[in-house]
Amino acid sequence: MINLMRNSYSRPVVWICCALAAVPASAENAIHINPAEGRMQWLTRPYRQRTVPEINLNNSPRLESLIRAGNLYLTAPDVVALAIENNLDVEVQRYGPLMAQEVLKRAQAGGVLRSVGLGVAAAPQSVSLQGVSLNTGGLAASTAGNGVSSGGGIVTQLGPSIPSLDPSVSFFANFGHTTSPQSNTFLTGTFALVQNAQSYQAQYQQNWVFGLSAQLTYLSSRTSVNSRSYSLNPYTAGDLDLQITQNLLQGFGASVNGRNIRVQKNNLKVMDLQFEQQLITTVSGVLNLYWDLVSFREDVQARQREVDAAQQLLQDNRRQVDRGALAEIEITRAEAQVYSSQQDLVVSQTNLLQQETILKNALVRDGITRANLANVRVVPLDQIAIPSSDNLRPLDELVKQATDKRVEVSTDKINIDSNQMNLVGIKNSLKPSLQAFTEFTNNALAGQPTSVLAAELAYAGGYGNFLSQIFQRNYPNYSAGISLNVTLRNRAAQADYATSQLELRQNELNLHKAMNQVRVDVENAVIGLQQARARYNAAEKARQLQQQTLDADSEKYRLGASTSYQVVQDQRDLASAISTEVQALANYTHARIAFDQAMGTTLDNNNVSIDEALAGKVSRPSTLPSELPPANPVPAAPTPGGAR
Repeated sequence: MINLMRNSYSRPVVWICCALAAVPASAENAIHINPAEGRMQWLTRPYRQRTVPEINLNNSPRLESLIRAGNLYLTAPDVVALAIENNLDVEVQRYGPLMAQEVLKRAQAGGVLRSVGLGVAAAPQSVSLQGVSLNTGGLAASTAGNGVSSGGGIVTQLGPSIPSLDPSVSFFANFGHTTSPQSNTFLTGTFALVQNAQSYQAQYQQNWVFGLSAQLTYLSSRTSVNSRSYSLNPYTAGDLDLQITQNLLQGFGASVNGRNIRVQKNNLKVMDLQFEQQLITTVSGVLNLYWDLVSFREDVQARQREVDAAQQLLQDNRRQVDRGALAEIEITRAEAQVYSSQQDLVVSQTNLLQQETILKNALVRDGITRANLANVRVVPLDQIAIPSSDNLRPLDELVKQATDKRVEVSTDKINIDSNQMNLVGIKNSLKPSLQAFTEFTNNALAGQPTSVLAAELAYAGGYGNFLSQIFQRNYPNYSAGISLNVTLRNRAAQADYATSQLELRQNELNLHKAMNQVRVDVENAVIGLQQARARYNAAEKARQLQQQTLDADSEKYRLGASTSYQVVQDQRDLASAISTEVQALANYTHARIAFDQAMGTTLDNNNVSIDEALAGKVSRPSTLPSELPPANPVPAAPTPGGAR
């Protein structure tokens, strides 16, 4: 495919590897999360906050390197590099992959997925787009977090509840003193039973993704009383208890309990694609701004030549009127042409200055004033050159390539895959709840004997005897069973499954709609490219013929065979023809950029590396030519009477 633009200066080009696939997890991001800080990291790390650095509003050094004597000299590759490094819309999207990774950690812990990220921002628009359409496709604009189902994930959890997959440890201690009046002193040997108790409990609990949960509890309680009726006083009682529960129907299997993890891994890919979409949108937008700026500068030069020609005609008419060769009215006609030309020049100069402001704002982070660019003029170093041919392949081949590369299609395919993963969990909720459970308990009792007879008991002794009884399983308990819970009618689960299937079918239709729209976009882009070329060819020919007409009428006027009115009219027509040609050039650049967007090749054709864009630094250096063109600042409009 032939490049649209040809640099007017001989400059070395360093090609940057382009990656249109999703951003790999190993890619370095300009945004990062600071690790937790503090002492005893091995113990306290899970409970300390990780922080995100403040936003970076410093522009890349590339910007300063391109400024000379109050002028910012730019080429199209420099504009792309500056947009990647400094544009705030791209910077906003750099947070997206990190957010998605953190939500993945949440999903791996069994948490419900969160809505994260902001949508793709629209590209900046030029000052004037007469006859130019930047609508590159009929697909819907990207919204916040383009993943399943809202903002990169599931907000409302459907299907069986996903258990917490992070193990937990709990500790409990209790100290108590009770005094109980007694109505029967035969049993206790006292009118007021005084009891002091110390209870300790430690518990470890863990759930597994396939539906198994286990809970191990250790309980120890030491009690002392003021009664001689107890054989052991004080005594320690407790147990070591293990409970295991396995879901057999609802909530069974990794495909059910791990669906959020797999969906979020898909959403990581979607977030990477959204970053890529923002790159495409921003790069296309700043290129449109840049080439419009080039065309505006050419239009200013053409309007200046129109003013110069009108001034020259005014001077000639004044000399001929002074000699009596022309009537006084010819000066009036010439002055009217000067004023009309000056008006066109002022409009063109205004467009140029405003376009420079918009472009500078798109290439900086903290505003034009903070970047010291308020009084800096932008000087483009490229010229618009239309290639001899576009070398377009057959339409079916272009559509196939675009379908494979378009971010929107890839996103829809991933989301359908995520919907199918969710459907597994929602379908599982139709089943009854059937659980198999078992419990193993090792009991123990030990204490200080209060009589000779009690001293012969096996559990007479201290805390060591208590632990020995537990681990030797002297007094075990066993139990096992099943639990079945059947929801009659089950309307909520049936409705959820049917609704989710309907949504899946809608998404499948939207995928086909997107693929159909890709063909429409490609076909329209091809037509737009062909029409832009035809329009430019016609405008170029019209300008050439109008120039010839002006030259012929000027010669006739010099020989007295024509009138100044005719020359003035020819000058106006030539200025209009030049403006139309310049606009046709701009239209062709927009058509080419729109074609690249429709084909999904914007990043390829502009040598953009997604890894470098994510890191916020383009490796290709920006160098200025040894001879720089003049800035050609916008001059003050001359007055018609200045030539008298």
